[in-house]
Amino acid sequence: MKLTKVDLTKLVAISHKDEHLGLLIDRGNSLEYFEIPAPLAAYEGLQQLDFIVALESPELSAATDDEYLLEAEEDIPMLPVESSMAKSLGYDAERQLLQVEFRSGSVYQYKDIDEETWDALQAADSTGQFYNEEIKGSYKSRRVE
Repeated sequence: MKLTKVDLTKLVAISHKDEHLGLLIDRGNSLEYFEIPAPLAAYEGLQQLDFIVALESPELSAATDDEYLLEAEEDIPMLPVESSMAKSLGYDAERQLLQVEFRSGSVYQYKDIDEETWDALQAADSTGQFYNEEIKGSYKSRRVE
């Protein structure tokens, strides 16, 4: 295995669409947007990295981190959906936590999802399109399976 040092301190935001990873870079006096070919797994990996770094960030309180880490231990009832992207969705209104089970088998939780967004997701004509436009990249997330 070869290790390479990577400085992501100037990375402002990421996106993924049509097998391309979008990167928004802070150049000091301007923002620059790049697209590079990359699978969805690259985007999901960067989201996980963001979550890990955020846990170590001093501006987050330990109580918030602990609550979020414990959320995975409690079951969220899942509802099957007709979607090429997702197999099932679940929501915990008390914790404002959305859980998505993807067709690939991976399960992600999204933090701070209000009930209005949950209702809109359920009512959407396309679960995948709503997820891509409104949820993906807009909320803190972590892989639980």
